[in-house]
Amino acid sequence: MNYQQIIDISLPLHEGTIVYPGNPAIEIEEIKSQSSGSVLSKITLGSHTGTHIDSQKHVVDRGKPLDKIALETFIGNCRVIDCTSDERSVKVETLQKNNIQKGERILLKTTNSSRGFETFYDDYIFVSPEASKYLADTEVALVAIDYLSIKQRGSKDNRPHTYLLEKNIPIIEGVDLSKVEAGEYFLVILPLKFIGTDGAPARAVLLK
Repeated sequence: MNYQQIIDISLPLHEGTIVYPGNPAIEIEEIKSQSSGSVLSKITLGSHTGTHIDSQKHVVDRGKPLDKIALETFIGNCRVIDCTSDERSVKVETLQKNNIQKGERILLKTTNSSRGFETFYDDYIFVSPEASKYLADTEVALVAIDYLSIKQRGSKDNRPHTYLLEKNIPIIEGVDLSKVEAGEYFLVILPLKFIGTDGAPARAVLLK
């Protein structure tokens, strides 16, 4: 496989990184080893910090944790779908026009990416329940969105999560697609190897 470009779509992690309200903030404390004087860091963060992956356990009782999802799910061909014309939420009509197929890895690019990730915006573009159901019924391999949650801020309607995760379709949240055009890429996103967790931060790149 020969690729001309590596595009990092991960959010940078530091103490100023935005988090979804109510989630733990990132804390980084440098510590010097008393024996050698070398520097190491104590890092505190939540499982849904920055670019991260939601597993079934996130919303489903006795759901599968992240480490039970095959790594092959997170490595392979993908497609970035242009949803920048959608206001308020990603619409099912936008997805239908793109003829999404079973087994595809789908990344949804909205105006969230161009707005940036320096400040948390309550009115970010989310995925409508109808669009989530369409993706779940199509049986895609995974879904990514360019903000910290796939559902509407403050909403009790959790269907954007549950439609996908009940079918064990992982959700990637917090990808930065500001430098990415719609089209086909090769995705590599590897979660940290926590055991039994509902999710984990991950490093994500697109190869072109």
